[in-house]
Amino acid sequence: MTQSKEFDAVIVGAGISGMYQLHMLRQQGLSVRVYEAGTNVGGTWYWNRYPGARFDSESYSYAYSFSEEILDEWRWKEHFSAQPDTLEYLNFVADKLDLRRDIQFETRVKSARYDKRAKRWTIETESGETASSRYLVTAIGVLSEPYLPNFKGIDSFKGRSWHTWDWPREDIDLSDKRVGVIGTGATAVQMITEIAKNIGHLTVFQRTANYILPLGNREITDDEHGEIQAKQQQIFDRCEETFGGFIHGFKDGSTFDLSKEEREALYEELYQQPGFALWLGNYADILTDDAANAELSEFVQKKIRARIDDAEKARILVPNDHPFGTKRVPLDSGYYEAYNRDNVDIVSIKETPIEAITEHGIKTSAKEYEFDIIIYATGFDAVTGAFTKMDIYGEDGTTLNEKWADGPRTYLGIQSQGFPNLFTVVGPHNGATFCNIPRCIEQNVEWVSECIKHLEDNAIVSMQPKAQAEEEWTKHVHEVIEGTLIPKTDSWFLGANVEGKKRVFLLYAGGSPLFRERCDNEAASGYESFNLQ
Repeated sequence: MTQSKEFDAVIVGAGISGMYQLHMLRQQGLSVRVYEAGTNVGGTWYWNRYPGARFDSESYSYAYSFSEEILDEWRWKEHFSAQPDTLEYLNFVADKLDLRRDIQFETRVKSARYDKRAKRWTIETESGETASSRYLVTAIGVLSEPYLPNFKGIDSFKGRSWHTWDWPREDIDLSDKRVGVIGTGATAVQMITEIAKNIGHLTVFQRTANYILPLGNREITDDEHGEIQAKQQQIFDRCEETFGGFIHGFKDGSTFDLSKEEREALYEELYQQPGFALWLGNYADILTDDAANAELSEFVQKKIRARIDDAEKARILVPNDHPFGTKRVPLDSGYYEAYNRDNVDIVSIKETPIEAITEHGIKTSAKEYEFDIIIYATGFDAVTGAFTKMDIYGEDGTTLNEKWADGPRTYLGIQSQGFPNLFTVVGPHNGATFCNIPRCIEQNVEWVSECIKHLEDNAIVSMQPKAQAEEEWTKHVHEVIEGTLIPKTDSWFLGANVEGKKRVFLLYAGGSPLFRERCDNEAASGYESFNLQ
């Protein structure tokens, strides 16, 4: 063990939330250390470098809003920014704010223990280094722990293989390669669209067909850039008032306030708009009313079917086993058209399950497919997955993983009883989990920063939620989601994509405005739902 270093606050993660949290706490005069596993800032946009990776939020709605200088100096190239440009943006912000001097890279946190007497956290890294702090902030992201199913024989494959999260840093030429991809979620949709353009032969193994909408991306013209700059605050204000923090917001009223013809016209209008317009700019009852959802689902199914030339491929690719919008809706830029190529095939592993990975490729119940490369687009152990990689011990020695074994229990998704002064930015059951994340990250970080300032100003050494507040919030989270169609579908929203993980809702679906109001009311009350010592 090296000598322990002392800080006011330790932050785990240097992505979008960790960077802003560092800036805010430094502005308050606190000493801060950030531990980051990667070699640079960026979080999601540092790790995910697979071909085709990009925003599905409008770029100008995704940017930090707290600095006029940064807003004035940065120019987005596309309406939906590509990963390299987004990473460049986050490096630009880190340079502008001189963040790296307080970030320790290539450092993964192994454990954190709370000392009830000293009222401090002791953080240990995997290299054995330790640090002590009054406050511990996890900024580890919602989709940051890749999930690789335990396929039989996975280590036997003689070719190359990797998870999309760990895409090779060198250029990969697939032009003469036989490639197998397992997975058809949002990541896979972006990647498959791109790699299919120049590949020897591609076979995609699909578990669940998704409702995929056109992204509608294009470059931002000079005139549009000027308009965006002039309206940037209006854009942020719009995001603050919508359910999901996007520029798209639900309409007032009900789907069936319109006639059949009017509904069809509305669906067509929203379908033609870029981004999540059809999902999040529709009537809210598409997510609560079976009849409203069924009609919209049929509309999207027809749109998908019309884009696929081969009837058998269409049969596999058109979803029919869950309601539209109850899983994360991927956005595409030619995904279905990729299957119109003769060298791109789709295999349903619901119909013919994968039995094993072999020396030569992938064996299903129907046949063995030979590949040079296998790419696992199998998603993430969402929301809680990154927490399970750390041992976070509370005041009585219980770990956070033990407490959350049957599902997360938090207050506002920001704190959990028994873990004083631990702040889980974008944690489970937090409003930022079901949101245009940067918009809700700023709310989270600013609330936590104001909270810590309150503790500092009032000589409060320990803060954790009261048992009743935690119980009521957790109950509220589940009651809100039970009023929707979302629990009818297995998805990472409920951890259902990870074998052995308890199926329980991990996000907060009450909407961004309601969550912000609850947080603001809590602060205005002097944090009456917390035990302050």
